[in-house]
Amino acid sequence: MKKKLLALFSCAALLAASITGCSSSKPAESAAAPAGSEAPAESASAAAPAATGDVKIALITMDSIDQHWVTLNEGAQKAAAELGVSVTFMSPNTKDDAQQIECVNNAVAGGYQAIIVAANGPDAISSALKEAASSGVKIVYVDSPANVDAEATFSTDNEAAGKTAGEEMIKALETAGVTSGKIGIVNVNAATDSTVKRENGFRSAFEGKGYELMETQYGEGDAAKSQTIAENYITQGVVGIFGCNEGSTTGTGNAIKASGNSSIIGVGFDKSDAIMNLINDGFLLCTMAQNPDVMGEEGVKAAVAALNGESLGGKVTDTGVSVISAGGSSAAAASGDTAVKASQEWKIALITMDSIDQHWVTLNDGAQKAAAELGVSVTFMSPNTKDDAQQIECVNNAVAGGYQAIIVAANGPDAISSALKEAASSGVKIVYVDSPANVDAEATFSTDNEAAGKTAGEEMIKALETAGVTSGKIGIVNVNAATDSTVKRENGFRSAFEGKGYELMETQYGEGDAAKSQTIAENYITQGVVGIFGCNEGSTTGTGNAIKASGNSSIIGVGFDKSDAIMNLINDGFLLCTMAQNPDVMGEEGVKAAVKALEGESLGGAVQDTGVSVLTK
Repeated sequence: MKKKLLALFSCAALLAASITGCSSSKPAESAAAPAGSEAPAESASAAAPAATGDVKIALITMDSIDQHWVTLNEGAQKAAAELGVSVTFMSPNTKDDAQQIECVNNAVAGGYQAIIVAANGPDAISSALKEAASSGVKIVYVDSPANVDAEATFSTDNEAAGKTAGEEMIKALETAGVTSGKIGIVNVNAATDSTVKRENGFRSAFEGKGYELMETQYGEGDAAKSQTIAENYITQGVVGIFGCNEGSTTGTGNAIKASGNSSIIGVGFDKSDAIMNLINDGFLLCTMAQNPDVMGEEGVKAAVAALNGESLGGKVTDTGVSVISAGGSSAAAASGDTAVKASQEWKIALITMDSIDQHWVTLNDGAQKAAAELGVSVTFMSPNTKDDAQQIECVNNAVAGGYQAIIVAANGPDAISSALKEAASSGVKIVYVDSPANVDAEATFSTDNEAAGKTAGEEMIKALETAGVTSGKIGIVNVNAATDSTVKRENGFRSAFEGKGYELMETQYGEGDAAKSQTIAENYITQGVVGIFGCNEGSTTGTGNAIKASGNSSIIGVGFDKSDAIMNLINDGFLLCTMAQNPDVMGEEGVKAAVKALEGESLGGAVQDTGVSVLTK
């Protein structure tokens, strides 16, 4: 009977959609996500339990046509099949605020308990979403949020990705000897939050450069309109054009193709067959490929977790981006591209900060997985403890041992630079994971540590304010003053407290050792702190153990990295949460990049964010 009622409700929703312009589809079998795609981290929703009872979730994106949204739906259907829920893709056929609002209203009227939505703009559908939320519907954002509180958001760090797009264009122009000229920008509209941020990031890359960024033109994400705009730019003598989404990028590439002037540098956003053909034919330089399948999959998991009563705290998870250039090559995690198969059994050394922390062990697991797939040898040759001299010795041993590539997580930006320069000068390929040194490398796979540190601070502030604590001392346990990744985390954490009434104390350093970090945290506790931040696995474990030993569970402990010890401290209430990275992705993508470099592919020194998630009890 329940299934019959569910079918009736679904039919009613489909009928409403056909009247209002909202397309609605739910494949009988979920489509597989692109090969190689991964969630950005083991998010709090990653192990979402199967839903109890018949659960109906509406997926409403900006339109139902762009391949980006189709792929997002595929990820959503995959999670729906795993969790035993019904996800209906009920999006407009075109980007239109009125139609998207009507889709939201139809979902509420159709009895959907959750809505996963990619908002056209931050304000247009806010009233409709507020009404939905007030009636008990759970809201989850994918790709683009509105100005209404939601359970969780899964999206790209669009500003950072836009800046990367600008940097790629500048690099190509300068390589061609073009250091000035006009640059055109084709955007969707002035209201869509994601594409506005991409444009802002793109423009920021050109600050202080000799180029003239022209006034943005809007094509509503339509490829034909965008092509006309790009053609107008070309008549004005532009040297480059940036397309802010799939339709804008396709239109840009088609305009450059039609002009016959392949010296114009076209850079875009999103991935589709049309875009990849334009890249491979030389009419676009590259595109910023998001992970819409991950957004859809994690969005459904979050919706189910929220419907099961779990509090997700409105967390925002970056689902990552990749730079895709000719041949589909990419130097980023979770891009769904096919790695180059090794032509010989290359010898690759993996040198992390130590060989003991679970973070590095997991990174090695990812590296070994990729090594087995690609037919190369990866040797994990890291020190037993964080020590510059030992790490330098590992680099020197790798060179002496005939290793052709070194994947390294540097203790600090300077200490091993000389050793890495010598390695590079002898022909060894360098790839960074987690933490780079001040030496050029083929590629870097790491967390946006400053952004993640800021998130950690915001989580602590939220918990303190919820407890009525609006002032007090905050302690910070870091590794040392030189490790780039943890210094950035601290900077981000401190930035979250600007303008707040708390006193951030002088940072203390425990070298990532859990016992030393516990002693530091215990000293903070004797000084009456209301919160402590641990900047890495050992610092976090020590912080949690100190709070546990003090018997004062009102102290808010927030940390970084994931281990069994940290998760136990969170589940026992002695830590609030931890920022979980993706060390396995770093290791896996690091090996893929090393093999590509050894096979002669240029990766351009790309820096890729491998994402972070907030893990709570």
